Amino acid sequence: MSPKTGRPVVGDPKTNDVKVRLDDTTHQKLLEYCEENKTTKAEVIRKAIIQFLGM
Repeated sequence: MSPKTGRPVVGDPKTNDVKVRLDDTTHQKLLEYCEENKTTKAEVIRKAIIQFLGM
């Protein structure tokens, strides 16, 4: 079996894991945003960090 099984990496590999604790209200708003925009929590958080840092 090949050591490179699975889906190929698209763009920069995401090798760093960050845990964030949210209050119930913020988490609910995040879930609603994700559902309305058909995206994941991780993608929303990545985009927010990039925008915050001005990248």
